[in-house]
Amino acid sequence: MKTKKKVLLIVLGLVVALAIVGFSVTQTQKNLVTVQTGKVIKQDIASYVTASGQIKPQLQVNVGANAMGRITKLFVNEGDHVHKGQLLAQLENIQSASDVAGAKAALEQSVTDQVASEEGLRTQQAALKSSTADAAQKKQDYDRNASLYKAGLISTADYDAKKAAYEVSSGTVNQDTARVAQAKAQLDSSQKRVAQMRAALTHSSDVLSKTTYEAPFGGVVTYIPVHEGETVVMGIQNSPGSTLMTLADMSTITAEVQVDETDIVNVKLGQSADVTIDAIPGKTFKGTVTEIGDNAIVRSTGLATSQSTASNQEAKDFKVVVTLKEPPENIRPGLSTTAKITTGTRNNALTIPIQALTIRDKADLEAQAPGKKGPAQPVAGPPKKKEEVQGVFVVLANKKVEFRQVDTGITGTTDIEVKNGLKENEEIITGSYKVLRTIRNGASVKVDNSIAVKEES
Repeated sequence: MKTKKKVLLIVLGLVVALAIVGFSVTQTQKNLVTVQTGKVIKQDIASYVTASGQIKPQLQVNVGANAMGRITKLFVNEGDHVHKGQLLAQLENIQSASDVAGAKAALEQSVTDQVASEEGLRTQQAALKSSTADAAQKKQDYDRNASLYKAGLISTADYDAKKAAYEVSSGTVNQDTARVAQAKAQLDSSQKRVAQMRAALTHSSDVLSKTTYEAPFGGVVTYIPVHEGETVVMGIQNSPGSTLMTLADMSTITAEVQVDETDIVNVKLGQSADVTIDAIPGKTFKGTVTEIGDNAIVRSTGLATSQSTASNQEAKDFKVVVTLKEPPENIRPGLSTTAKITTGTRNNALTIPIQALTIRDKADLEAQAPGKKGPAQPVAGPPKKKEEVQGVFVVLANKKVEFRQVDTGITGTTDIEVKNGLKENEEIITGSYKVLRTIRNGASVKVDNSIAVKEES
């Protein structure tokens, strides 16, 4: 009987002890926070900027009307390959061609008049030379006879005859001098008429040339909005003129994309990019950033901010041009495209999952530090400005968490580079989102990575 009582007491004691242990474990588990964790690892990481846009040739021009007239002939069709100087279109040019012919005839006549004026000038110059020589001779005769007359060696009649001959020759020189001056004036007038006729011919030829359109460079005709027989007009002031066709140089193809203003600071010339085209699924084309716009573009209107005097807070983009290295042959301008630009790379970098990062107030962290008994009493005076720090929660060996402040580098698709504050293979809290927002420094945790916890916003 005594033995049975002893066994019964032992069993009863064991049950009570197990109950106490179970109760203690249950109470302890109630204070644990269930978390999901990840590892601090080393890996290659790259940051990207993704933007959408359209395919454009590097060189594309709209061949616009430079004159008003009816289209008499279109020599090309959409999709045709043309070479530089090839005839593209012809406008009606009867009047302008007649003006050119008339200007040429007038120029020829004025050139003939100029030649005649030059010959007339030479004739008058020869006459002046002859009369000048004759006057010099008559002057010598007069001077010699004047001396003889004073000496009484010749008669008065002979003296008067020599004097009259000299005066006549002097008058002839003056007359020929005036004729030379007149011939020079006539030549100058004829030369100016020639210049005037040349200018008129240049003007008429320019008007005529604007009725014929040639390819400014070799390329592909991508768009023709007009037909033969239509009348086109040139642009005036704010009214654009008619466009005959669009010509594109397809030897160099670019993807022109719009990058968000928050990402443009990371984009640099020469960065590599992967370009996908909606019309060519399953293929990726390599490219390089060759141009970055300086003016912001308002996303809702597509206008540059420099074109608007009113300030606004709308979302803005910047134009970025990516030149494709090996574009496909069947590519067309205007195709929708997406460029994934590599803005930074790190090899063997220390990384953590992006969702592990959290923000804490520095004062709260100091209050939660080991040895602190609750938050400090408020000090009289103006409230202090919050000082937020960025970091992660590290799971220690004793299953308690410690907040570590970190400096980050480039951001990849799912991970982010950590420059300091962590070591490789350390275990960090990655979820849930609610836990990361509320967990306290030094809290005890329970790691459970077997279930996916839905993040609460």
